[in-house]
Amino acid sequence: MSSITIISIAVAVLFVLGVVIAVTATRRRDRVGVLSRETKLRDRVSRKASRAAEAAAVSARTASTAVAVPKAAEVAPWSPPDPEVIGVSRRQFFNRATVTLMSAGLGGFGAAVVAFLWRGASGGFGSKINAGKIDDVIAAIRSNKGFLYLPEARSWVSEYPKESLAKAEAAYGSQAPVFAGMQAGVVASYQKCPHLGCRVPVCETSQWFECPCHGSQYNRVGEKKAGPAPRGMDHFGISVVNGQVIIDTGTVFGGPPIGTNTTGQEAEGPHCVGAAGAH
Repeated sequence: MSSITIISIAVAVLFVLGVVIAVTATRRRDRVGVLSRETKLRDRVSRKASRAAEAAAVSARTASTAVAVPKAAEVAPWSPPDPEVIGVSRRQFFNRATVTLMSAGLGGFGAAVVAFLWRGASGGFGSKINAGKIDDVIAAIRSNKGFLYLPEARSWVSEYPKESLAKAEAAYGSQAPVFAGMQAGVVASYQKCPHLGCRVPVCETSQWFECPCHGSQYNRVGEKKAGPAPRGMDHFGISVVNGQVIIDTGTVFGGPPIGTNTTGQEAEGPHCVGAAGAH
């Protein structure tokens, strides 16, 4: 056989083989396409069934969990409450209690002020005290060993010697009400010590005023003799009206300065609170 013949035969064989391969491949593709369509169809049917089942389940849940909406209630018209039924609320109670307590406090304070002013105007300390007739007052001073205590005037009344009026005028001339009492023969000394306000008693042995708190000492008419006091005892003005001794306790006159000694009276016996110091 010649080579041309062999080649021709080989080409023919290859052609036949190619045709067979092509036909086989076409059939396979056709078969694969048919299977894919069937599979897709089944998938679509399955998805539809699943969606239907899900929709049914959702519908069932919605129906089972549905909330019943009640009908709107009718609102009754408003009417104001009866105060007698309600009574007193908590806020009203506290408000009324506060107002009541404040009113009571202010009322008590006002009453105390009025009572204090009324007492000063009508009598008692801070007003003019009638000590009695001048002769009776001097007699009471002498019978009480030189001193007469008047509690309503909070003062000691002692006799002032007439022979000392010249010196008294120089020392007390600026305090006319005090000097007027001295001219009448009496002097009223405030019971409080001008040092720290202690009540000063009388020492019967020395015939002086002697303060038991810090030892200040004063002669019979309240002039300082010793101790830490910054001045003599304070005085009240005295006037004699129709023979009556009137002590004005509404005004306190400061005591004489240290070193004032118009009467020259020295201690007449032992001291009650210690020896006299520097004048």
